[in-house]
Amino acid sequence: MEVIDLIMKWIIAPVAAFVWVLHGRVGRHDTEIEVIKATIASNKEFHDREFKEMRENFKRVFEKLDTIEAALRK
Repeated sequence: MEVIDLIMKWIIAPVAAFVWVLHGRVGRHDTEIEVIKATIASNKEFHDREFKEMRENFKRVFEKLDTIEAALRK
């Protein structure tokens, strides 16, 4: 019985504590990864929207330049 008690105290208990600590860290890392993924998705959406606005603005500028060119040719 003493051997089982010693094994529990010096081998199984430290291993169980180590596994428990690792489990807690993995849970935190999963949460941090999900937050980072959400941030990346949000930034991508913002950049896509910003790029679309820039494209539309360039189209408007070129349309205005075309009307100015057409007016100057008359």
